[in-house]
Amino acid sequence: MSHRIEIVEHDARWADEFAALASELRAALGALALAVDHIGSTSVPGLAAKDVIDLQVTVAALGDDVARAMTAAGFTHRADVTCDHVPAGADPVPHDWAKLYFQAKPGALRAHIHVRVLGAQNQRYALLFRDYLRAHPEAAAALAEIKRQLAARFPDDADSYYAIKDPVCDVIWYAAREWDAHGRT
Repeated sequence: MSHRIEIVEHDARWADEFAALASELRAALGALALAVDHIGSTSVPGLAAKDVIDLQVTVAALGDDVARAMTAAGFTHRADVTCDHVPAGADPVPHDWAKLYFQAKPGALRAHIHVRVLGAQNQRYALLFRDYLRAHPEAAAALAEIKRQLAARFPDDADSYYAIKDPVCDVIWYAAREWDAHGRT
C-alpha cells in the first residue's frame, strides 16, 4: 500500500513511540537483536519528517530465524526489499547493503524496521547519518526544507521523491564520514 508523502513538523512523541516499538522488537527477537536504534528523520530532534518511525535492528546475520521471529510477532515482512540504496562512490559489496525489511503490525503506528548486520556499511550509514544531523542542526534544517519541497512536488510519486532525496542524503553521509574521521569535531 502506497502512502501519500507528507512532511510534518517534529513531534516529541516520536521518541516515546520508538521506545514502545523497540521494546516489542527486543521481546520478539531476544538475543538475536544486538541493538535496536531509532534512526531516520524522526530520531533527530527538531527535524521535520514523514510521520513514520524508522528503527534499525542490528543482528549478527540476516538469517531465517530473524524473519521467522519478526513475522511470528506480527510484523509484516517485505521480502521484495532486500538491500539499501548504495551511495555513488561507495563500495557496492552486496552483503554490505543487504537487509531485511519489515513494517509495523497492521493497525499499529506506522514504522519501518530495517534489520542490518553489525558493521555493514548500511548499518553504520544509518547511525552516522543520524548522529551527524543531531550535531549539525543547520544540515538538518536544510534537509527538512528539501524534503518539504520534494513532498510538495511529488506527494504521490515515491520514486521521484527518493530519486532526489537519496543523493541529497548521500551528500550528508559523505560530510558525516569526514566529521567522524576527524573525531566528530
